[in-house]
Amino acid sequence: MGDQRPPVPLLLAIGAVAILAIVHSEALRSRASAALGRGAPAREAALARGFVLGEDDEVDPGTSEDFRRSGLSHLLAVSGQNVALLALLANPLLAALGIPLRTRLLWLLALIAAYVPIAGAAPSIQRAAVMGALSVIAMLAGRRRTRFYPLAVAAAVTLAVEPGVAADVGWQMSFAAVLGILLLGPMLRESQRPWLGDGAGGRALREAVAMTVAATLATAPLIAFHFGELSTTTLLANLLAAPAVAPAMWLGMVAAAAGQLPGFPVEVINGLDALFLAYIAQVAGWCGRPSWALVHLHLSLAGLTAAYLGLAAGVLLALRMRRRRRTTVPRTRPPAAALRIAAALLAVLASIWGLSGPSRAEQRAVSPGGLRISVLDVGQGDAILLQPGAAPPVLVDGGPPGDGLAAKLRDAGVEALGAVVVTHDQRDHAGGVREILGGVPIGHLEYAALRPGTLRTVRAAGVATERIASGDRLRSGGLRLDVLWPPPEMLAGRAVPEDPNSLSLVLLARWRGFTMLLTGDAESATTPLDPGPLDALKVAHHGSEDPGLAELLAESSPRIAIVSVGADNPYGHPAPSTLATLARNGVRVMRTDRDGTVVLEVGRASMVVRAGS
Repeated sequence: MGDQRPPVPLLLAIGAVAILAIVHSEALRSRASAALGRGAPAREAALARGFVLGEDDEVDPGTSEDFRRSGLSHLLAVSGQNVALLALLANPLLAALGIPLRTRLLWLLALIAAYVPIAGAAPSIQRAAVMGALSVIAMLAGRRRTRFYPLAVAAAVTLAVEPGVAADVGWQMSFAAVLGILLLGPMLRESQRPWLGDGAGGRALREAVAMTVAATLATAPLIAFHFGELSTTTLLANLLAAPAVAPAMWLGMVAAAAGQLPGFPVEVINGLDALFLAYIAQVAGWCGRPSWALVHLHLSLAGLTAAYLGLAAGVLLALRMRRRRRTTVPRTRPPAAALRIAAALLAVLASIWGLSGPSRAEQRAVSPGGLRISVLDVGQGDAILLQPGAAPPVLVDGGPPGDGLAAKLRDAGVEALGAVVVTHDQRDHAGGVREILGGVPIGHLEYAALRPGTLRTVRAAGVATERIASGDRLRSGGLRLDVLWPPPEMLAGRAVPEDPNSLSLVLLARWRGFTMLLTGDAESATTPLDPGPLDALKVAHHGSEDPGLAELLAESSPRIAIVSVGADNPYGHPAPSTLATLARNGVRVMRTDRDGTVVLEVGRASMVVRAGS
């Protein structure tokens, strides 16, 4: 006897539940976030929010750096893994309630539809949701699904909804990981059979190892291409963490769901979840802290293409060698047609990203879930524009006068500024700000030390002002700017000193797990700072000689350093010693005199660098 078709009232009820969940996703997300924080240590609570909701902004910088260097940062971004685990968790629970198969599958569709907006609707989760929904629909129709059909439809749907999503690093890596698992997984699974056998435990271990190795190989070229680095321990870290990942996510999802009920004791669930999360964090520490855990490797578009062609050639060679060793070829091998389809899809994705690039309109539009940082090319000066999605932009310094700051802001799609920060009152930092007063609406202006004349000019333009010092914090949406320098006691009763650089504001920009140090003209030798691990560094004082830079780099290990400097300037900036120190520490360097405006597009677990924008 087969399952009966669900009655129409039940179908309507399931649809209504999904729609209500989507409409009230923000409230559900807020309650889930609060629930995941109860009954667990601060570090584990922050990790739980990252695992389940993609909210990694409260993960402490040290832990975030461990996850990045060990190749586990993908766990802090909601992805297809979450959708798969959600379905695996919900299906047996619904079955235990005696719900027939067809009705269970409809409930799974509703859960997937509700989870996407609650989890933030990133491109990877959209792709995973489409694939999961297609799989469920195929089961509903009673048809045998092919492995590649859901992926192809997911690509078509996400590209149709948002054509520019192909340039999103998370989207590219998500598709590459799934392609790798589909193409390499069966072969890797089969190759382990002689050692691990066909028992339940052996099958589970073979599956975990095959998926981990396949996804790692498939995404490594993209990581080197976009980020200029590779983790040497990522395979080991993912294999060690694998037994705890599913339980950690399942318990987190249960806690997030139970937290929607007032008074539910989620502390017990979170306490157990914290044990798995602590273990994963320990694995990240073991594998991420050695100095050799991360190597710098920059791939060009040609190198990216060559890497994938080499990977495809290696797969074909491995298949040919297995054919020679065995009289029969396992049915699990990737078919040649699938390899051709995968190669074609990767080529199309590479062309979309590398050849066409984002349009001007797409460059100006900031993703609601992202952060754009533009180190503007203003000659010999500083002007840094921070645009958090769906929140007012913040400008740190405005460069020298006469360099067209207002036009550059318009070109970036900025009509008004939530705040302006003037790090110190020198012409190459404050001059452009004076020029836009009255022309660009400014919410408020922050400073440490300004000359009386500058203050009068700002206030005469109707802009509110506030003095800030270390310990203060500015916010715009999910963006935080922590003031690290100067200390309040240095500002007490003082006007602008003869050397304004000594009181230059130093800010630490934080957005989710991303951190960037904005140094103004405060050189490391004169400003004792401990910002922790960094993703990006704005080099102090246009790259002038800085004896303290080596120590700062050793402690912070930034992936990229940006020098805001004018071409052929009379000061010899950037100093050869500064460039040599950056090179010795393996830091990628971008310069506005050579690269033009440098743009960092920061996603939930990604950072893309563009130059000449």
